[in-house]
Amino acid sequence: MITGLSHTCVYVLDQDEAKAFYTEKLGFEVREDVSLGDYRWLVVAPKDHPEATIILSAIGAPHFDEETAGQLRSVIAKGALGPGVMATDDCHKSYEELSAKGVEFVQPPADRPYGIEAVFRDNSGNWFSLTQRKR
Repeated sequence: MITGLSHTCVYVLDQDEAKAFYTEKLGFEVREDVSLGDYRWLVVAPKDHPEATIILSAIGAPHFDEETAGQLRSVIAKGALGPGVMATDDCHKSYEELSAKGVEFVQPPADRPYGIEAVFRDNSGNWFSLTQRKR
C-alpha cells in the first residue's frame, strides 16, 4: 500500500547551479549528493522538514534522448513548468526574505481563496507557488 510521496523530481538546467540556488537562496539542505555512474542523485530539503525532499535532476541520459532533453530544457528555461507549491507560515515575510536573497518573484503576495500566494522562479526557470494556507 502506498503511504505517501517520498521524493519530488524537479528537472534543472545545471545541477551545481541549482544546488547553490536551493541551498543558498531558499535555505534548503543537501540530503544526498551521490554519483551513480552516469546519473547524479542530488536531493535537497527544507532544514526543518527533511521529509519534503526534492531531487534536482539533470536533463539527459539515462532518462531522455538528446532530442527530448533539448525540448525539455527549452520548456523549463521559458518558465513554462510549475512543479509544485511550497508552504510557508508567513508569505509576506518569506517574500521579503527571499527577494532580499535575489529570488525572482513573478507575482508578489496576493490574497487567494485558499490563502496568501506569491510565485517565484528557480534559477532554471521552474516556477513555484509559495503559499500560506488559510487556517
